[in-house]
Parts: sequence; structure tokens; C-alpha cells
Amino acid sequence: MANVDWFVISHRLCIAREASKQGWDVFVACEDTGRKNEIEVDGITFVDFKFSRSGTNPLNEIITLSKFLKLYKEINPDVVHHVTLKPVTYGTLVGKFLKVKGILNAVSGLGYNFTGDRKGVVQTLMIKLMRFGFNRRNVTFIFQNEDDQKALDELKITTIKNKVERIKGSGVDLDIFSESEFPSFDRIKVLLPVRMLWDKGVKELREASGLLKNKYKDKFQFILAGMADEDNKAGVPAQYLQEWQDGDYVKWIGYQKDMVSVYHDSHIVVLPSYREGMPKTLIEACAIGRPIITTDAIGCRECVDEGINGYKVPVYSIKELAEAIEKLALDQGAIIKMGKASRLKAEREFDVKNVVQKHLSIYEDLKSNLK
Repeated sequence: MANVDWFVISHRLCIAREASKQGWDVFVACEDTGRKNEIEVDGITFVDFKFSRSGTNPLNEIITLSKFLKLYKEINPDVVHHVTLKPVTYGTLVGKFLKVKGILNAVSGLGYNFTGDRKGVVQTLMIKLMRFGFNRRNVTFIFQNEDDQKALDELKITTIKNKVERIKGSGVDLDIFSESEFPSFDRIKVLLPVRMLWDKGVKELREASGLLKNKYKDKFQFILAGMADEDNKAGVPAQYLQEWQDGDYVKWIGYQKDMVSVYHDSHIVVLPSYREGMPKTLIEACAIGRPIITTDAIGCRECVDEGINGYKVPVYSIKELAEAIEKLALDQGAIIKMGKASRLKAEREFDVKNVVQKHLSIYEDLKSNLK
């Protein structure tokens, strides 16, 4: 159970496929944005399940909760794997009501309502729902970083009844995302490979690129690879991106299905995010062998060993971000050396084969509790 098809494809499809191959009847429920055929492989059953990812209207949320209830009654699952915060919250609550025996909750960041110091009725309600739903046995959590686990512990959401596992992100296929040579160093290409959300630091990168433009407009190039997710409350409007790009110094190329080629054609990967679970883009950048500039934020900091495979700057920073980009972009030797360090880090920490096997072990453990 997740939000949308493209997220499942990029982050969890490899797990679903291997589970199906090993004899599980696998159902994937999420919104179909036109890519369900990529999920309906190896015996996987796709269920088109649409709901507001960041909705706050109480009536709509009650309707969403009832949709979860109807779906779980129809499928009658033995084990449910929830991904992202709303499925985790509503799915676990419904699972408790229907006495679903095995629940796996992947908490990959705490979502829109928990970023940027947002507090209010929605967050309070979600905390209460989580406290009630999670207070049972046979609920296992996967956290991608220590900070997210600590946040739920401090809110008294998780209990001693729950099991906790730590897995660093959704992993990366080291064969597909293979280490590659750098393109020509005649012009340094700085890549931002994310959905265009304010929380990803889009505004900060725009302003940082502006500080560097007069001096380096013919030496640097900023590539924005990602869609304008305007259905998301934190979505950056397409107009903002169109106004930023000029087709030369800054290029917005939108969503790209073949991200491997996009990474190959870059020198530096940047992500000035405010908070992450464990960013897939930085894991992929490591595998390709690219140095990283990111923030010292939850989730991001785990992807960079400072001065070894990249640099970390303060969250919301502009001047420091520009300085880090300038420092690295002007040092070809550092780019090459840090790129090799990134690949070694990916091999040590982010291999998808290990991630898939760990998930299947958790499924089996939850299934054994059904007996």
C-alpha cells in the first residue's frame, strides 16, 4: 500500500516482484497515473487506489479511511506493507480494527505535516490515530534513519509491543546504476534530480544559482530533472520553474524515465532538502559515482561522509550552498576522487539485494506469527 504507481516502481517494485516469485500472493494498491502495466508483472495484482496524499479536510479524510476499510475487507490480507505516512496511519488503524495479523510500516520521512515546524489540528489528529493503531503486537516498523525513529518515540507513538528494523533506504541496483565516467569537464553540470517540492530546497538552489550566475554562467550548468508535483501541498508551480530556467545556465528537463543517463551526464548531484527519510536520488548518485552536495538534514546527512564523497551545508542556507557548489565545481580532482568514494559507499551500504532480502525476512517473520 503506497501513494502512487511511480513511487512503487522506483522504490518498492523490486521487493514486490521477489515476494511474488517466492510464492506470496502480492497485491499493490496505489493510484494509477498511467504506469500500472509496469507493476502488473510476475503475478502481481494491481489495485487502483486513489486518495489525497496531504489532504486535511475532515470529511474527505473520513471517506479515505472508509476506502481503506473496504479494500482490506475485500483482499483480507495476512500481511500488509504500508509505505509513506498516510497509508501507515490509516492502514494500521484499519488493520487493527479488522485484526490483520501482520503489519509492516515503512516510515520514510514524516511527511508534509511534520516538516517545516508545521503543527496544528491535522498533526495532532494523526498522532492520536497512530498511538491508537500502533498499540498492538505484530506491528513492525522500518526506519531509514535514527532521527525518524527518535521522533516517533518522543511522541509516544511507538510502543514496546512493536518491533523496529533499520534499513538505509530502498536500495539501488548496482548493476543498473553502474559507475560511469564523467562527461567533458568543459562545463560542470550540477544536477537536482527530484520531484519539484519546496521542501527539497528548490528555492534555496534557485537563489544559490543566482549568486553564481554572473561569474560562472558559461562554466556551470544547473539541470533540474523532475516533475512539478502540483497536487502536493509543497509542490513548486511549473511557472516558477519556467521563470527560473533559461535553457542554458539553468535547464528544467522535467520527469525522466531513464534517470541513469541523466546521472551519467552530470558531474555533481545536489539536494538542499529540509528533511528526508533516506533520499533515493542520493543513493542513486552514489551508485553512479557522483559527488554530492546536500544539507545536514535528517536522512540527507547519512548519504554524505563530509569531505569524502561530498559536502553538507545548513538547511535553508543559500550562501553556504553556493560556496559549496563553487568549491567543488572548480576542483576537477575532487569531483573524480569524491565520485569514487560515493560508489564505494553505495557498495557498502545501499545494495538493493540486501534491502530486498531483509524485507522478505520480515514478511516471513510476520507470517510465522499467524500460526
